[in-house]
Amino acid sequence: MTRVAAIDCGTNSIRLLVADVNPGTGELVDLDRRMTIVRLGQGVDKTGRLAPEALERTFAACRDYAAIIKELGAERLRFVATSASRDASNRDDFVRGVMDILGVEPEVISGDEEAALSFTGATRELTGRDDLARPYLVVDIGGGSTEFVVGDDAVRAGRSVNIGCVRMTERHLVRDGKVTDPPAPEQIAAMRADIEAALDLAGETVPLREARTLVGLAGSVTTVSAIAQNLPEYDTDAIHHSRVPYDRVREITESLLRSTHAERAAIPSMHPGRVDVIGAGALVLLSIMERVGASEVVVSEHDILDGIAFKAAEDTGAGGEQGA
Repeated sequence: MTRVAAIDCGTNSIRLLVADVNPGTGELVDLDRRMTIVRLGQGVDKTGRLAPEALERTFAACRDYAAIIKELGAERLRFVATSASRDASNRDDFVRGVMDILGVEPEVISGDEEAALSFTGATRELTGRDDLARPYLVVDIGGGSTEFVVGDDAVRAGRSVNIGCVRMTERHLVRDGKVTDPPAPEQIAAMRADIEAALDLAGETVPLREARTLVGLAGSVTTVSAIAQNLPEYDTDAIHHSRVPYDRVREITESLLRSTHAERAAIPSMHPGRVDVIGAGALVLLSIMERVGASEVVVSEHDILDGIAFKAAEDTGAGGEQGA
């Protein structure tokens, strides 16, 4: 087993996994797994730049993570940055800050690389299950983008499109600098049209309707699962590999898009950082299920973060890693 640290820095959150990994057997044992909402992508869709306050929130989380990585003695560290830092004109400021704190250069990966890592993390432990037909369609609904990957034991096709929950919220649900609560019907219609256009784009590369099992990743999907189960608090064990029927996803999405900030915040399993963006994230999930004709979504807590950890254990000497 190799002890590795993996960091996934997205548009809405930054997450850490420290784990002992055996890439040969697919075994991964968590030592520490945590998430911090930092909103690195705040305003990027509009300004094209990472905001100073968003950078500082992210660097503060990196300092916390550096202490945990040192304490647990990870042999390798891999830091992957996704949608927001791909799109920002000042991403060099982000790279320098991360290097100063963690000693590694963040890999600003492409959407295709992001999709492949998500697929590996989500499906490696599903191999051999008779109740889940293949091929899988893995969808990772992030803050700035959503990744689509179809595959069996390996990736067949993947595509990243810009319909993340933060991006959709900022683009369609904000008026006069504030999120509309609840959004007007025309705002929802405009967001839905944007999502459908992105699904058309994804479908040019990924055979969406060939999938037999839809696997959903990331906070929007796991939060919908928590709501569907009426959990008294967010419970990773209850959420991981739960199965949420289409009708329940539709019901929850419609409810979220009718609700106010206070009503969403009062949901016991709702992370405070997701209150403003969960309606958009749920609508992305619902739209995907309708497009592919999925009767349910299989929810996974294992995603790109686990894929990064497997890759860190497998590779030697790649950028974004460090020795013990």
